[in-house]
Amino acid sequence: MREPGARVNAVARAAAPGYRAAHPNHRRRVFLTPATYDVVAIGNAIVDILAQADDAFIAEQGMTKGSMQLMFSPAEADALYAKMGPGREVSGGSAANTIAGIAALGGKCGFIGQVADDQLGQVFKHDINAAGIRFDTPPRAGEPTTARCLIFVTPDGQRTMNTFLGASQFLPEHAIDREMIAGGAILYLEGYLWDPEEPRAAMRAAIDVARAAGRRVAFTLSDVFCISRHGDDFRQLMADGLIDILFANENELLALCQTEDFEAAVAQAAAQVPVLVVTRSEHGAIAVKDGERVAVAAEPIARVVDTTGAGDLFAAGFLHGQAQGRDVATSLRMGALCAAEIISHYGARPEVDLKAMVAAKLG
Repeated sequence: MREPGARVNAVARAAAPGYRAAHPNHRRRVFLTPATYDVVAIGNAIVDILAQADDAFIAEQGMTKGSMQLMFSPAEADALYAKMGPGREVSGGSAANTIAGIAALGGKCGFIGQVADDQLGQVFKHDINAAGIRFDTPPRAGEPTTARCLIFVTPDGQRTMNTFLGASQFLPEHAIDREMIAGGAILYLEGYLWDPEEPRAAMRAAIDVARAAGRRVAFTLSDVFCISRHGDDFRQLMADGLIDILFANENELLALCQTEDFEAAVAQAAAQVPVLVVTRSEHGAIAVKDGERVAVAAEPIARVVDTTGAGDLFAAGFLHGQAQGRDVATSLRMGALCAAEIISHYGARPEVDLKAMVAAKLG
């Protein structure tokens, strides 16, 4: 649904704090060849290990509930893993979750990410290939191991993540598949992966490849801690006209725009990217495209079981809608439907036929 006053006044936008006119590259894009893939993503290749925990355990371990924190050695990960209750393993990683959602919706996808030549690396590759996603980044020999994320889910559905990035932070520029990137209608990049130097260089190269082929570049801010470390980089990508679709949740948007005023942040960011998408948990989501603002309510569900992957699957629905040529309002609704399915059960991979579910709701 359109919000009241959805058409953003151009003069007001130009007066917004931090406003910069859209980069000329946004206006002269030429699509050189038909796309082979709907979306190609670059992100952390992680195996998630999920277990239930109570608030007391979260506090005892010094974790910040609902957040993601990094572990910097396999020994640290092993020590925390030993304290977990019964868990389940499933291939994860933010962009990988998104691409799995798009594949489940019927999209043709590719994924680029680094695993090690070990058992968890084989688990990741099997899972993502089994979902119908092209993934052929060569595994990395030796240490460190494949990345893992220990996820503690509290009774209210909140997930607290502890991530050992392992091999995923060593994705080299030469490992990116330029032909696959050039063939993807949309290149989707994960903010989490911007932290290590090698993947950052790989993603910058991927942006160049995608834009040279006339493709759209989507970027997710991932987490406030990413913005605290790399906000200047992210703001420069926007100022240089290198991001076509920006995904953020409300807190990430405020951090990016360095303000506590949500409306000011929306105006500022929307002035610098062709499409801005902001998720707001139980308050739904908004998108601004070319100055027109659209909102969608959160899809009702019986109970929130686990919020792991909610933003990832929202992005999946929205990107699939865009790749299909749907309008922004419909793409938002697709995102809301996918997010609702994922928070109704444990884990960040869909457990129903997403394609059939969305078709039943939207026709």
